[in-house]
Amino acid sequence: MEFKDYYQVLGLERGASADDIRKAYRKLARKYHPDVSKEADAEVKMRDVNEANGVLGDAEKRAAYDQLFDQVARGGSPNGDFRPPPNWDEGFEFHRRTGGGPADDADFSDFFSSMFGAAERRSAERRQYRARGEDHHAAIEISLEDALRGGERELSLRSQAIDENGQPQWKTRTLSVKIPAGVHPGQYIRLAGQGLPGHGGEAAGDLYLEVRIAPHELFRIEGRDLYLTLPITPSEGALGAQVKVPTPLGGVVEVTVPPGARNGLKLRLKERGLPGKPPGDLYLLLDIALPPAQSEAARKAYEQLAQATTGFDPRRHLGV
Repeated sequence: MEFKDYYQVLGLERGASADDIRKAYRKLARKYHPDVSKEADAEVKMRDVNEANGVLGDAEKRAAYDQLFDQVARGGSPNGDFRPPPNWDEGFEFHRRTGGGPADDADFSDFFSSMFGAAERRSAERRQYRARGEDHHAAIEISLEDALRGGERELSLRSQAIDENGQPQWKTRTLSVKIPAGVHPGQYIRLAGQGLPGHGGEAAGDLYLEVRIAPHELFRIEGRDLYLTLPITPSEGALGAQVKVPTPLGGVVEVTVPPGARNGLKLRLKERGLPGKPPGDLYLLLDIALPPAQSEAARKAYEQLAQATTGFDPRRHLGV
């Protein structure tokens, strides 16, 4: 069987802290979870990540694995057929942090089953195991309007469960999710008790949904603030104007463009962004749009403008 470098799987160095391991696992779980990943080998990658986290995220397993890792390093990297040294796990007692019996790892590699499966079974036989269920993570994409108003969505998720014969099976479930008003990208919605079942009568874990907001045709999100590119004409920018602007929830407001407004000037509409404490703002980025000189009248107007602004050189600072 092949020796598994679990640190490499999680992209970590040997001296990684427990917090580093948790962060690496969560990052990769969001990347490869079959519910959200579009990569062809997502299920295989997710299995490897779960397996690596199951060892490095457990203090006893990690200590035993590190001892074995050092023995392997002293003997040179194994090529192909790896066999563990006799009694490599002597002095260690492994336990499970997630619910279920030894069959939970039926979909893991031969390396894991050979190294930790038998030891865990011996440990489980010596005591009744009790543990809270593991938390799960997934993602949910909502519209900007849902983020502003709140609402309710149905979400279908695919996850792995153990059937009555102790075999892993993929199952699909549909959940009703309440979206709180003011939710922002990267925030998590917690569904209590929707993670893995507990063991020995303990509570189930929770499901954490990472919020993603779908791109909007008009508005861009930064934190709780919203941004809208607002086109204006050269005369509106030069002379000032009152212009109508759409708001995220469908209303229209009138804003003042100050005289001499330059391209890229930012106007602020206070508390028109995502709700919260404090609420976000809506920023308008002015974009001066030049009318095309496609008619004789338009060309003459540009010629008159050029004559009226003789001496104006927008490239003076270039020194040419």
